[in-house]
Amino acid sequence: MFILTLIPIVMVISYSVMDNVIVNKSPEFVGFDNYIEVLTDRVFYTAVGNTLFFTGVSVVAHLVLGLSFAMLLNTRLLGTMTKALFRVVYILPWLFTVAIIAVLWRLMLSPNGIVNYLLISGGLIDTGVEWLSSRDTALPAVTFINIWAGYPFYMISLLAGLQGIPRDLYEAATVDGANSFKQFLNVTLPQLKPIIIAMAMLDVIWTTQQFALIWMTTGGGPINVTEMLSTYTYKLAFSRYEFSVASASAVIILLFSMVLSFFYVRHQKSRD
Repeated sequence: MFILTLIPIVMVISYSVMDNVIVNKSPEFVGFDNYIEVLTDRVFYTAVGNTLFFTGVSVVAHLVLGLSFAMLLNTRLLGTMTKALFRVVYILPWLFTVAIIAVLWRLMLSPNGIVNYLLISGGLIDTGVEWLSSRDTALPAVTFINIWAGYPFYMISLLAGLQGIPRDLYEAATVDGANSFKQFLNVTLPQLKPIIIAMAMLDVIWTTQQFALIWMTTGGGPINVTEMLSTYTYKLAFSRYEFSVASASAVIILLFSMVLSFFYVRHQKSRD
């Protein structure tokens, strides 16, 4: 942990207040100039806005889909074989690596892909849409891909939580005259609240740091429409070779992640 985590963090922080680092043997101290350059860059705020949209929509959709599918798999209305089949189908996105997911959806969302074919066949559109290349659809498209890839984590965790709720609580609610909807509001959700909060915090941390999916589908384009904080920092370092500015951007992201981690750890301690 010391070698692989603490030392790199200290090095990046030191780079963020220097200039001419890595590629130059005579770095010079510049103070907070790199931070000022990042915080006055319009692309940085575009990346912040895109990251907030990408994260917010993904986390909410993950929760809604995960809870819906978990309740479907926990219901007594379906047979054992049907539940087993649904478990296999719903868990599939969680089994694929990011590279496979990116390539798969790039093929499906291409102008000649299956998505456009189905929409044209159904009469919903007239011509193929450049889902990942259009400024109007690129951000919603990558957000949808992330939602599809991430909801099984919520589903599995919430399904375990649902199966751990005592049946006595539902029987008592039934005796008190509560219908299914009231049982969901007053029994199911309160029992799942600790799990939902913990997963949502983790999901926010993970989603704000999502890089591979964005880079392998849109690369932050077109024209910064899908630029995230992760891709913005990467481009500063390895496309523009401004390692000092990239380090400043990385430190800003680190501070943001530390705030989220603080609330997550605090919640876990209060839960314990």
